[in-house]
Amino acid sequence: MDLGVSAHCNSLGPKATMSVIQKFFIASMFMWVVPVAILYGFNNNLFPGADNLSPYSVTLVSGFLAVISVNVVIAFYIYLAMKEPAEKHEPDPKFLAEAKASMKQPTTNAPQSSESQKKEQ
Repeated sequence: MDLGVSAHCNSLGPKATMSVIQKFFIASMFMWVVPVAILYGFNNNLFPGADNLSPYSVTLVSGFLAVISVNVVIAFYIYLAMKEPAEKHEPDPKFLAEAKASMKQPTTNAPQSSESQKKEQ
């Protein structure tokens, strides 16, 4: 029994689907790489001025900047998603016909509830 899921998923088209997947993959990679690079840079004194801070301050600043960087990547991903062209979705006519037909079918084989059986007795 096909519920129309395949027709619904293919409505974007292969090119648009690959574009969405590619953007998601790139954003996911940046959400991992950028914070790790910030933490690595602070812990190995690659950033100027990091060697003048106490170990507690280095941990605090690098952690704060790593969290901020993830939020910046997420905000940029949301911005890109909002810029996606919004084409009006046209549902599959075959799916609509099958859905309308299934709504009109009577459900005569449905089991009766215990309350309705008690009322009949």
